[in-house]
Amino acid sequence: MTLVPAEVDVYAEIDRLRRERNAIVLAHYYQDSEIQDLADFIGDSLQLANAAKATNADVIAFCGVHFMAETAKILNPDKIVVVPDLDAGCSLADGMPGAALRAWRAAHPDHYVITYINCSAEAKAASDIICTSSNARRVVEQAPADRPILFAPDRNLGRYLIRETGRPMDLWPGSCIVHETFSEARLLAMRAEHPDAKVLAHPECEEPILRLADFIGSTSALLAFAQRDDARQFIVATEPGILHQMRKAAPHKDYLPVPGADESCACNECPFMRLNTVEKLYLALRDLSPRLEMDAALREAARAPLDRMMALGS
Repeated sequence: MTLVPAEVDVYAEIDRLRRERNAIVLAHYYQDSEIQDLADFIGDSLQLANAAKATNADVIAFCGVHFMAETAKILNPDKIVVVPDLDAGCSLADGMPGAALRAWRAAHPDHYVITYINCSAEAKAASDIICTSSNARRVVEQAPADRPILFAPDRNLGRYLIRETGRPMDLWPGSCIVHETFSEARLLAMRAEHPDAKVLAHPECEEPILRLADFIGSTSALLAFAQRDDARQFIVATEPGILHQMRKAAPHKDYLPVPGADESCACNECPFMRLNTVEKLYLALRDLSPRLEMDAALREAARAPLDRMMALGS
């Protein structure tokens, strides 16, 4: 990879380039705090999809993972979409190739397929409707009552939705490598050490973690709860990038990340999200590369289930 010369002020150059190129920088809550602080818009998957669809920018620099940048390109076929690091993938997307979902559908033609946005464009194209953790319950509740459902690819989110909606569903056996690593034993120890803290958990977490949570919700919902709730301390079971926004929104409160089971690694951090850096963002804006391109037919096929989701509103 091209190195950035030491004399280059990457922050000033990013500001100059986004003005000159009419570019917008979108960043997910799980990015490093340095990227969050210079982004034009920060959000979860649904918020970022809406921001991408609404922008008048000519260039979208997407600081997230590959499937998120794909979504931006699907919604903005005439715009340039660049990503700081094309290797920023997702275990959920990798665990459900589009061909595998198409084969499943061929064997189960009666099923209505609800696919979590954490998937490839090929998987989206093989779906009836997309959801995010912010709107998944609403998407499940509007599914045709006379058809069985496949929920894919996150089995933990699917199990949570079955419990919340009472709607039986077949579940694809996928999971997030971050949310499945949280340790029940370590969370119990944290609760014992901080008895007045409330536990916040993302529904991608394993069931033992969810059972211990005081509040379960999407990344943006966890942020909103931490701001409005009267508690002064929170134990947070999701990727710890969100803690930066929690501390900015309510700095008088205390936020404790739940560690992974392995004390020798930062397993509670998404290794894919952390591939993006400020230096790589500068290079992407400077060179308009790596640029995300997509076959037109695939883009149109993937857009239909996304549009069905977005028609439900925010």
